[in-house]
Amino acid sequence: MTHEATDVQILHIDDVEPVEVVPGIMRRRLPATDWARGWMYDFAPGTEWPETDVHDCEERYYVVSGEFIDRGRRLRTGSYVVFAPGSTHRPRTETGARMLGISILGGDARPVQDS
Repeated sequence: MTHEATDVQILHIDDVEPVEVVPGIMRRRLPATDWARGWMYDFAPGTEWPETDVHDCEERYYVVSGEFIDRGRRLRTGSYVVFAPGSTHRPRTETGARMLGISILGGDARPVQDS
């Protein structure tokens, strides 16, 4: 099996320029494909997502550091959350936190191909 230079994207998270979503919440957009897009959010202590987040596709996130409060549950470092299409949430933090997320694009299941 050969690998072309275009079949992988590698970067260091600190090389991605953060953009302020609202005061205290910074977003880094990570490389995307036709299948998924990645992102990282840094929340300062005492911040909350500015509105209810409605998912048109599956969304997953991992708590890299700190603690989020989401749907009434405290999610500490190491927590992994999966939201189904159509679900909603509005994360917040008292302590400050970082999440690494992936949005799975498209509603159709894609077949796994055997090699």
